[in-house]
Amino acid sequence: QVQLVESGGGLVQAGGSLRLSCVASGSGFKINAMGWYRQAPGKQRESVAGITSGGVTNVADSVKGRFTISRDNAKNTVYLQINSLKPEDTAVYYCKLISGTWREYWGQGTQVTVSS
Repeated sequence: QVQLVESGGGLVQAGGSLRLSCVASGSGFKINAMGWYRQAPGKQRESVAGITSGGVTNVADSVKGRFTISRDNAKNTVYLQINSLKPEDTAVYYCKLISGTWREYWGQGTQVTVSS
């Protein structure tokens, strides 16, 4: 079993920055990929960024240039650096892990609120 714990969310003014973290823990698991999703009130959950075990990244066009995903393999941690925050970035941000056996795991989410 894999547990994911996100942190780093909060209330920030437009134009500010945040760095979200997601730590994966458990026993005997391998990671194929990790990613970040977000869900705003009344909207569907959407993918914002992902990174493979080999370090290949992809970022949604809607946030490209402002969001950067990275990972620390030694710490089983993935980060999401968010710059130039906008009110429309307000959402709950979730971390997802795809294991070596292709199972999906989700974190509990961290709230990001951007004030104008």
